[in-house]
Amino acid sequence: MPKTEREYRDDIIRIGQLVYQKAWVAANDGNISIRLDQDRILCTPTGVSKGMMHADDLIICDLQGRKLEGRKERTSEILMHLTIYEQRPDVRAVVHAHPPVATGFATAGRPLNEALLPEVIIGLGCVPLAAYGLPGTPELTEPMLPYIPKYDAILLANHGAVCYADDVWKAFFKMETVEHYARIALVAELLGGANVLPRVEVNKLLDARTRYGIKAKVSGEPGCPVTAEDSRGVEKFEVTREELIALVDEALRARGVQ
Repeated sequence: MPKTEREYRDDIIRIGQLVYQKAWVAANDGNISIRLDQDRILCTPTGVSKGMMHADDLIICDLQGRKLEGRKERTSEILMHLTIYEQRPDVRAVVHAHPPVATGFATAGRPLNEALLPEVIIGLGCVPLAAYGLPGTPELTEPMLPYIPKYDAILLANHGAVCYADDVWKAFFKMETVEHYARIALVAELLGGANVLPRVEVNKLLDARTRYGIKAKVSGEPGCPVTAEDSRGVEKFEVTREELIALVDEALRARGVQ
C-alpha cells in the first residue's frame, strides 16, 4: 500500500537524523525530497539542520519549484532535485549530502570507478564525477545532465554527492554505499594501492546483460568507465544502469524471488 504523506514526512525526518549522525552533513547542509505525485514534491527546507527537523518543517513544492505548502522556505538546491525527477520518471526520492570521504574524492577531481567490490559493481556500476557548478543555480545541474539517466549516484566536484531511487530509503542506502566504497578505496590507496578485480571476474558479474540484448557502452563514450585489470594491464569499460538492473533481476530469479 502507498504510504501516507505523514509517513513520508516521518521517513525524511528519520533519514535526516541518520545523515546528521553519520556526519554526512554539517550545520544546515544537505537536502532530501520525495515525489508525492505527478505534481508535488515533499522536501526539506533551507536553514534547518537535517538532524533537528520536525515533520511540520517540511514543505511541498510543485514541479517548477514553487512552494505550495509549508511555513519555511524551500532549499536553494531544489532545481537539482527537479532536474533528476524530470530526467528520471522512475525516481521518487533524492538524497543530497556531503559525506566526507566521498566528497574528498570529489574535491580531488576523482570519480569512484575502480572495480573493487562486487556489491558496488552490481549496485552502482561506478560513481561518476560531475564538474563543479555554483550551488543553487543551473550551473550545478548542467554538468550532471549526461549522468542522471545512466547512474543512480553522482559525485559533485568540490561539493558532495547525490543519490536517487524509487524509494527514499533506497536513495539513503545508495549514499551509504557510496561513502563506504570511498572509505575502502581511500584505505587501499593509503596501503599502497588497490588490487582491482580482474576483467574476467567483472565479466562474470556482467554476463547476464547478453540475455537481455543489452550492449555495454564503449569507454570512449561519455560516462564513467569502470577500471578493471586484464592480462594486458588496466582496462576501462562502462557499466550502464540498465545492465545493473538486468543483473539484479537475474540474481533475484536465481534465488527464487519474483
